[in-house]
Amino acid sequence: KTHKVHKAQQDTAQSDQPDTPSEHTDVSSDQKKRLFVIDFHGDIKASAVNDLARCVTAILTIAEANRDEVLVRLESPGGLVHAYGLAAAQLQRIRDRGVSLTVAVDRVAASGGYMMAVVANTIVAAPFAVIGSIGVVAQIPNFHRVLQKHEVDLELHTAGEYKRTLTLFGHNTEEGRQKFITELEATHRLFKEHIDAFRPGLDLAKVATGEHWYGKQAHKLNLIDEIMTSDDYVLNAAKTAEILEIEFETRKTVAEKLSSVMGHVASRVLSEKWFGRGETGSAVSSLSREHEWVRAQLQDSNVPVGAIHGMCDEVRDALK
Repeated sequence: KTHKVHKAQQDTAQSDQPDTPSEHTDVSSDQKKRLFVIDFHGDIKASAVNDLARCVTAILTIAEANRDEVLVRLESPGGLVHAYGLAAAQLQRIRDRGVSLTVAVDRVAASGGYMMAVVANTIVAAPFAVIGSIGVVAQIPNFHRVLQKHEVDLELHTAGEYKRTLTLFGHNTEEGRQKFITELEATHRLFKEHIDAFRPGLDLAKVATGEHWYGKQAHKLNLIDEIMTSDDYVLNAAKTAEILEIEFETRKTVAEKLSSVMGHVASRVLSEKWFGRGETGSAVSSLSREHEWVRAQLQDSNVPVGAIHGMCDEVRDALK
């Protein structure tokens, strides 16, 4: 497992700027601010939170408080409360160390996504990015009547008055239903307290209704600080800062590399066979051109060159 650091190419951005005296004075690399860039694409389980945590840890080992900055390019429609609560806590580690944190939203940061975004010192968003959805939702089907219709009995035993409130197959009581609603409301209060802690100027009665807004509307409601895409933010920062993109990458095993590479080769060959000129000979010719690409992909895997060509030949023979 490794952290990949990509240094952004800043020459183009800087060359476009006119030469003006003293305004763009060169800063030595030792004193220059660094902008660390992280991408977070969230699903319902916030599955990327472990990679986020490792990237944050890597940054905090070298970032200097009150000088460096972290930019998180965030995209998430939200999901599980505990998962996004952890993701927000990982971002809070950055602020706790005195490092400035900016979140840029190009498409969506709603519900759990906004729970993460609100931790930032500054939130920027594209004009039509979806922002907000400060609410909690839960739904559960119940098959109790289906079981009754088919004369299927279900036994559910619990210890503790509210160990189960609503269930999939049991009989749901009004008492259990009210308890479930109470828990949702309690979670919503925690969500609002979290937001109030980081953006105390928000009118929670107006924005914590579960509604979402587009970027321009969200700006008027003080849900974000500025209308700007992440690309422009990085471009502007490149004038005075060193840009470093941080990515956590898991090393693949030899077997995983082989599987991925051969799948890629077969896919490309078949695509040319079926959607190209439609000739098997063309597909075989295409496969031969893949040999060098395969070697490049497996160069660190200690796989003999002869074995690589042998595997490609097997795929070619199968396509004849």
